[in-house]
Amino acid sequence: MKARNFRFIRPASLDHAYRILAENEGDAVPIAGGQSLLAGLNMRLSAPKLLVDIGDLKELVGESQADGTVCLGALTRHRELLGSELVKKHVPLLVRAASHIGHVAIRNRGTLGGSLANADPAAELPACAVALGATLVLGSVKGERAVKAEDFFTGLFETDLRPGELIVAVRFPVMPTGTKIGFAELARRHGDFALVGLAALASMHRDRIGDARLAYFGCVDRARLARSVSAAVEGLATPLPSAASFEAAIRMDLAPEDTAGLRADTKLHMAAVLTRRVLNSLAARAPA
Repeated sequence: MKARNFRFIRPASLDHAYRILAENEGDAVPIAGGQSLLAGLNMRLSAPKLLVDIGDLKELVGESQADGTVCLGALTRHRELLGSELVKKHVPLLVRAASHIGHVAIRNRGTLGGSLANADPAAELPACAVALGATLVLGSVKGERAVKAEDFFTGLFETDLRPGELIVAVRFPVMPTGTKIGFAELARRHGDFALVGLAALASMHRDRIGDARLAYFGCVDRARLARSVSAAVEGLATPLPSAASFEAAIRMDLAPEDTAGLRADTKLHMAAVLTRRVLNSLAARAPA
C-alpha cells in the first residue's frame, strides 16, 4: 500500500512550526525521524492532510546539565543517546535501553521525542522516562508547560499532548550516587518490539534492595510505574532464589491480554522471570 496524498512543509523555526500546527489543527502532523509515522502512512493507518517536518529545527536539539537535571532536546537521536558522555554518566539507563531499539538504521533516524509522542507500550524509552521520573516540556503557540512522564502516557498510544503541541525537551533527574539500574527485555528476535520488558532503578544497601522504581513495557497498555511490584521488592535480599515474593504484586500491576501466539498467563510468567533476573543484576553491580 501507499500513503494517501498529503502536503508537506518544513518550518523555518519552532515558532513557525507552532503557528502551522495551530492553523491546521486536526489536519497537520509533525514528523521528525518518521520511523513509526511513515509506516503508518503507508499502511493507511494515518492519513493527515499536512506533514510538518520538524527534523531540522535547532531549537529541539542539544543536551545540557543544570541544577541536578539533564535536559535533552526532543530531536536527540537514539544513536546520540548511545554516544553521549553526559547521558552515560548521569542517566545510564537510557544508554542501556537505546541499544535495544530496533536496528542501526532505526537508531540513526529515530528520536527521543518521537518515541515518547508515539507512546507505543512496547517501546523502551517511554518506560525509561517513567522509571527515571522524567519531565516532558511541551510547547505550542500558547507557551510551554511541563508534564511528568507518569502523567503523560494516558492510554494505548494515547498521551497528554494537546492539539498543536510538540515535545520540546525532556528533563531527567541526575541519578543519585549509589542508585543501580537494571534493564532487560524478551523479544522473538533482536530488534523486534519487546514481548515483555522492564526498566528499573533501585538503591542497594549491600545485598538488599532499597527504594525501587520499576516500569514494564510490552506487557502493558502504557508506560507507568509498577507501584505494587516496586513496593514488594523493597527490603528483599539478593540474589533472589525465586519470584515468589513479588508474583502477586505483578498480577496487581499487570493485566496483559491474550495475543496471537502468546497467552496472558505466559506474559505474566515471563514478567516474573524477567523481574527476578533484573533485580539480581542490580546486586551484581552493587558495591561490596
